[in-house]
Amino acid sequence: MMANKDLSNISYDPLDDFFGDFGKSLLNSVAGGNNRMKTDVIDHDDHYEVVSELPGFQKQDIDIQYSDDTLSIHAVHDLKKEVRDDDGHVVNQERRSSDVSRSFYLPDVQKDQISATYDGGLLKIELPKSAKEEQTSKSIDIN
Repeated sequence: MMANKDLSNISYDPLDDFFGDFGKSLLNSVAGGNNRMKTDVIDHDDHYEVVSELPGFQKQDIDIQYSDDTLSIHAVHDLKKEVRDDDGHVVNQERRSSDVSRSFYLPDVQKDQISATYDGGLLKIELPKSAKEEQTSKSIDIN
């Protein structure tokens, strides 16, 4: 026979947990919540600046690609949370996964000069623009 264990020091309400996660999931699916990263794209004269909010992610969780005039940002984050009682038995265990991505059309970029930093949940990407040739008008003869 197992001895009764005092779990009074562990706060866990299954109804709150169920409805809390249900409400968050429903809201996120309807409003596009967690599957979008908040991003600012600023077009400066000589470069583009992209700033994305990715709180809770690690640098190694983030992949940045630039191809065909398109900047793509993809981040994957897995979180495992365990609550144990005084004897080390699992009382509550949760797993969450976040998978977010965004793409932006940013033409005329010097691919070899793109730089990125990640600090405090903010990803900053600088994409220097290629020098554009001056457009001059040209008369075209008809044969």
